[in-house]
Amino acid sequence: MHISCKPIVKGIAEGELLLSTKSINLLTITDEGIINDSSHPLNGRSIAGKILVYPNAIGSSVGAYKLYSLKINNTSPKAIICKNSDLITASGCAIANIPLVKCDYEKYNYFKDGVVVIVDGYNGLIKFLI
Repeated sequence: MHISCKPIVKGIAEGELLLSTKSINLLTITDEGIINDSSHPLNGRSIAGKILVYPNAIGSSVGAYKLYSLKINNTSPKAIICKNSDLITASGCAIANIPLVKCDYEKYNYFKDGVVVIVDGYNGLIKFLI
């Protein structure tokens, strides 16, 4: 199965989905890629090597540099799928060379934790490998 999306930062990545229905403050992610926010449903989970799915980033614009730091430390997500293309996520993905795509709200029902997908940020496609 494929779904279309809007490419924001070009690139291709394959990996397991990590789904959040709540926005993430990127500054709460440790250098090891662990979400450290007791109020967040993904608290204690690692984003490293995952395809991160979330509505959008919240907080300071410094969050963009956090994505870059995670990439340098090999603890970043392989790609990000978002509902709203915010400046923090887009600029962070651009400087870190992390593929980023934006999907419509109704397509979010297709995303489930653990499902393996290919994110194609060149052609605006997400391919589910079931």
